[in-house]
Amino acid sequence: MAHIKNLGFVAQLRSDASAHVIRYRSGRLRQSGRGLVFWFVPETASIAEVPMDDREMAVFVKGRSQDFQMVAVQGTLTWRVADPELLASRVDFSIGLVTGALNGEPIQRIETRLAGLVNQAALQYLAQAPVRTLLDAGPEPLRNRLEAALAGEAALRDIGLEIVAIRLTDLAPTSELERALRTPTFEALQQKADEATFERRALAVEKERAIAENELANKIELARREKQLIAQEADNARDRAAGLADASALEAGAEATRIRTVEGARAETEAAHFAIYRDLPPAVMLGLAARELAGKLDTIEHLNVTPDLLATLIGEFRRAPALVER
Repeated sequence: MAHIKNLGFVAQLRSDASAHVIRYRSGRLRQSGRGLVFWFVPETASIAEVPMDDREMAVFVKGRSQDFQMVAVQGTLTWRVADPELLASRVDFSIGLVTGALNGEPIQRIETRLAGLVNQAALQYLAQAPVRTLLDAGPEPLRNRLEAALAGEAALRDIGLEIVAIRLTDLAPTSELERALRTPTFEALQQKADEATFERRALAVEKERAIAENELANKIELARREKQLIAQEADNARDRAAGLADASALEAGAEATRIRTVEGARAETEAAHFAIYRDLPPAVMLGLAARELAGKLDTIEHLNVTPDLLATLIGEFRRAPALVER
């Protein structure tokens, strides 16, 4: 904004370097340039101040695609003044000679005109393709279309404007359409996730089955080996019992043989004794018996002699002298 200092019937204007000032007097151009400082008479002067810096405006377009779906475009358009004198002749940039402020709103008028051109080009682009094609292509093709359309726009050249850059940040459908477009992709991804989950579960079940089969095979092998062990232990027990039986039989046979030998020898000894005693007279036998009895008197506590035995013994002793004399 220009700074004006009023001193009576004259005034001084001092402008910024980013502003182009144009001074008219009596309808004629007197001064034109950037960052001017000059004195003027307010009664006869008319001054316009045109900003020369780059200006940015927001771009928002909501249009319908070829398949009648709403699509919103957002971005930023940067513009600047290429010919300030031409622009000042077409748009009112006059300032108040007391305050130095613009009398109207020329910037808003210019941005309104630019927004109309952008909307026209964007709507034409959106109407040429279905919504999925537009979304797949993204904002870059639309940006190129807008740059080409605005660069060749005669309405901008005629008023001295120039487009510096166009940046589009988003090209999106409505929230309902976006959800509808996301659904197939979401379902496909969900299906893949479910398939991965099922495969993981199937793999886990397969591993569990393999583990169970391995455990069962181990149990079967252990049972088979246990059966073999039991059979081997039974065979060992039978062999052990047979060995013990054979040993007992051998031992019994040896014992029987020993007993037969001993008893045979004893029988032969007794038979020899009997053969010796068989021919001895009774008195001698009684004498021998009496001698054996006398040797056992220390151990005999009671002795019963019946009358019959005593009579027999006396009778034998009486006949003993006669037997001796013979």
